[in-house]
Amino acid sequence: MKKTRSSFTPVNVRVNTQVNNRVGKVFLVAPVLCWSILLSAAGAIAQVAEPEVPSISVSPSSELEAPLLAPEVRFSSSINAETELEQVTSVSQLSDVQPTDWAFQALQSLVERYGCIAGYPDGTFRGNRAATRYELAAALNACLDQISDRFATKEDLEAVKALQEEFKAELATLKGRVDGLEARTATLEAQQFSTTTKLSGNAFFNITGATSGSGIRAEGLNAFTPARVGGVGAPVVRTGIQDPNVTFSGLVWLGFNTSFTGKDLLRVQLASGTGDSPANAFVSAGLFNTWGTPFTDQTAGTSSGTFVVRELNYSFPVAKNFDLVVGPRINFYRYFDNNRFTFFLTGSSSFDSIGSPLLNASKRGAGAIAIWSPSNKLQVKLGYLSQSIEFLPSFLNSAENSQLGLFDGTNTLTGEISYSPVKTVNLRFLYTRSNIGTTRINGVDYVGGTAGLPLYGFADNGAGGSLRPATANTFAFNFDWLATKGLGVFGRYTYGNVNLTDAATGVKNDTNNQSIQFGLAFPDLGKPGAQGTVSFVVPSDILSGRRFLASGGGDGGTQYDIEATYFFPVNDNVALVPSFYAIINPNNFSSNPAVFVGNLRMQFSF
Repeated sequence: MKKTRSSFTPVNVRVNTQVNNRVGKVFLVAPVLCWSILLSAAGAIAQVAEPEVPSISVSPSSELEAPLLAPEVRFSSSINAETELEQVTSVSQLSDVQPTDWAFQALQSLVERYGCIAGYPDGTFRGNRAATRYELAAALNACLDQISDRFATKEDLEAVKALQEEFKAELATLKGRVDGLEARTATLEAQQFSTTTKLSGNAFFNITGATSGSGIRAEGLNAFTPARVGGVGAPVVRTGIQDPNVTFSGLVWLGFNTSFTGKDLLRVQLASGTGDSPANAFVSAGLFNTWGTPFTDQTAGTSSGTFVVRELNYSFPVAKNFDLVVGPRINFYRYFDNNRFTFFLTGSSSFDSIGSPLLNASKRGAGAIAIWSPSNKLQVKLGYLSQSIEFLPSFLNSAENSQLGLFDGTNTLTGEISYSPVKTVNLRFLYTRSNIGTTRINGVDYVGGTAGLPLYGFADNGAGGSLRPATANTFAFNFDWLATKGLGVFGRYTYGNVNLTDAATGVKNDTNNQSIQFGLAFPDLGKPGAQGTVSFVVPSDILSGRRFLASGGGDGGTQYDIEATYFFPVNDNVALVPSFYAIINPNNFSSNPAVFVGNLRMQFSF
């Protein structure tokens, strides 16, 4: 008769005909013993309503746990104290076994008559824990070893031997698996990186090109230096910008996530990159790494190829549903303005599309964020960050500058309410109050640049003179909606008000602008896990207050970006991400031709 090892229940143990006859005699001689063995094995798996037909779920690939065996058949003498099994002499020693349990009599017989059941050190039997076919075979072998000398006839002993032979292969396989697990465990203990820290990382290869028609106009001497004609006139406008060459750059992030209690997290992230995206050749002063620039096409620090600390913070629970994040460098966009379809790894890919272009001057900073989650539909966040950004020179980072510190210079206070009425819809409402420090360039104190949001560009006093530090209010709304399994809709709206003051005269001027985003996403497009994304963005539409703008205002036009990105996962760790951007009315010059940017990203995650 053909034997099968794919399943095992008391009604389908298969041996040859002769063995079946002998087993039948054993059942006649010792029915309590045989039913006890089988029922105790089934009880170790799941409690069933009808004990007459218990069953066992077989999962050969599942992780092995210490089975409820007698000490003679423990898998290894190296099992730790938490899983070490101890022989019991009375069923009353098992605290989780009650006389009302359906398998009580079977367990009592196995423990007190045959001595082939072991318990855990805490005095429990754990009868509802899942067991594998291998564990059942080992349990049966243990009981057979204990009682083999109690059968009166030679025929009975031969039947028992037949049962042992039936599971010989399983026992041998079990021993091999356990030996292999012990060897692997020893190797991991000797070579492990850390018992508390997990290393993760992302690496990006970027091939990027940008081109335009003739006559691109950009304000300022370059992407970092605003200027006025004659020092007091209209903003300097440079023309005749040549198409840059195609570039090949790389960026890597290494994360060290450490937990000491299982509920806390110490986050350390290092970063290094070599990218200076070709799109930056066309931008006005203050707009470096904004429109048309892939987010991963950057240097990460102030210079190419150097490692910087991108994140350094510690999060921990302070009460039920209430967590706190503190640290000298917290990533604002890890906690605020999230969107399921614009996450840079799988969705939109440019600086202007992955998050609001106007939202926060302190993209990373020193401070704290409180997170309250009263339900799975509602979350409230409040964060204070003093500017500490890895790609700014040290004199612009307030938090570590003793002249400015935590509360002078540039800092932001942000609140966000996230509401998810259903699983397919997320709504986020944000407000940021900003104190914006000035940046001294060629003897003039400007407001703007990377640290000047929501001001998009640079501002002086309107005649080449200095400004005082500014204040700003920013309001934002962000949503995503999975309309169908293969279609998502997302959008953002941001309004920014910046209060500017002439340092010499005290004359005030408010600049007001808005940013608009709308897009479609196509999850699982062409392959499970893939996503196509189309995004339309107006980075900064100046509503009023152009008087103090030294760059970013253009000729009164409104720039808008159209982006198409396709995330294609090759496997769990590698993805290819082609992107294409069209920048219309670049730098808010309606007279500018369009700029086209293409990017191919290879993405590695580990």
